[in-house]
Amino acid sequence: MDKKQDSKKLIKNLIFEFLKYLEIVKNRSESTLKIYQSRLENFFNWFKWQNPSKIDKEVIWKFRIFLADKKINKTTQAHYLIVLRTFFKFLKNKGIKIIDPSLIELPKLPEREIKILNEEELENLLNAPQGNSLKSLRDLAILETLFTTGLRISELCSLNRDIDFEKGEIVVRGKGGKVRTVFLAERTKKAILNYLALRKDNNPALFISLAKNLPPKRITPRAVQKIVKYYAKKAGIIKNIHPHTLRHQLATILIAEGANIRFVQELLGHKNISTTQIYTHIAKPELKEMYKKYFEKRRRY
Repeated sequence: MDKKQDSKKLIKNLIFEFLKYLEIVKNRSESTLKIYQSRLENFFNWFKWQNPSKIDKEVIWKFRIFLADKKINKTTQAHYLIVLRTFFKFLKNKGIKIIDPSLIELPKLPEREIKILNEEELENLLNAPQGNSLKSLRDLAILETLFTTGLRISELCSLNRDIDFEKGEIVVRGKGGKVRTVFLAERTKKAILNYLALRKDNNPALFISLAKNLPPKRITPRAVQKIVKYYAKKAGIIKNIHPHTLRHQLATILIAEGANIRFVQELLGHKNISTTQIYTHIAKPELKEMYKKYFEKRRRY
């Protein structure tokens, strides 16, 4: 076996150990592990699987140029560097000769732009599923749940149907295994119960796929994305809408209505308060009046 193959085998083993560390010690999700593995393998493939001890600031800079030339978006570029810093810190703690992780500078990203719907657009979207078919009732329940709970798409897909509707609460395990409680508005509970009343299967998942001639299975994030985009188009919304838009919507409404930012942080499952503070820039005074009218007079949650 030549030196390059020896080096590649060494790096692959180190990546494996690192991923196990993230899984067992840091309780990272399977999807996070896959992303970290992909980022690291892409980097070392670019670096021709040379020994990690050869990595210096110049190498990192050339890799940044490579990513930029590939037209990879700024957020993804930054995440590559975050993954590398975390991996190198892991190696350093193992006593392996490696570049000091603190020497890897992260790019300054532009302030995150969050798109929200106006009152009419939101109302039109939530009223878009029409009819009493199982599909229509399921899609209505999905839209209502996304909006009123602020769940991430992965959290929504992982819900089971054994919900305590009397309490109107759902215990959710979010990012990093963090557990939190979200609440069901009366209209959301009604939408879910109407949908479940038509279910004839025993699948434990709350939301299932409804493909013809196939047994029901847990709905996928991709399917939920398609549902949201379909009804946004049906509602005549020209903005690029996705499931996370409804999470943004809830956060903006709560802050515009004067909710304590710590409460919103807890409800959304944000690890850092700085993530939640983004919404304070959106919740301008004029929004407060708009949503006050919306909640008190139209939806009565």
